[in-house]
Amino acid sequence: MDPYINLAQKTIETFVKTRKMIEPPSNLPAEMIENQAGVFVSIHTKENHDLRGCIGTFTPTEKNIAHEIIRNAISASQYDPRFEPIREDELDNLEISVDILQEPERIHLLDELNPKVYGAIVKTKDGRTGLLLPDIPEVETVDDQLNICCKKGNIDPETDEVELYRFMVERHQS
Repeated sequence: MDPYINLAQKTIETFVKTRKMIEPPSNLPAEMIENQAGVFVSIHTKENHDLRGCIGTFTPTEKNIAHEIIRNAISASQYDPRFEPIREDELDNLEISVDILQEPERIHLLDELNPKVYGAIVKTKDGRTGLLLPDIPEVETVDDQLNICCKKGNIDPETDEVELYRFMVERHQS
């Protein structure tokens, strides 16, 4: 199994069953221990692919990718405010994806975005931020992508002055 998915799955299962945070196993690939990156963990149901939780960081907050996955897997499974916490009886019915974010780059033109290739970040000067990962099935256009980002960040695109960023991800899926 993919080590990124395996770590997220083990983290979620352990936390749901015991309420304890795991430590990264010793056999992880070097890049998970040596590198830092923003990470998103997304959880869907297997049968109809309904979103069950998604939490992440667009810049690193932990000492390495492994710790970032552990923290965000727990948050996605238990603390996403849109959903009830995942229960033990749901564990066998989950699909997990882990997105490792590349460094966001500032853009100035909308044609520099492509929602199938790039994630988007919309920021205001007062710190409000909305982010959307790339290649979300129901997001077809740049307008869709930016509207969702603005809604997530409580940003009014008509009145707020914004900065736009794009980023790519390395996606791992179960």
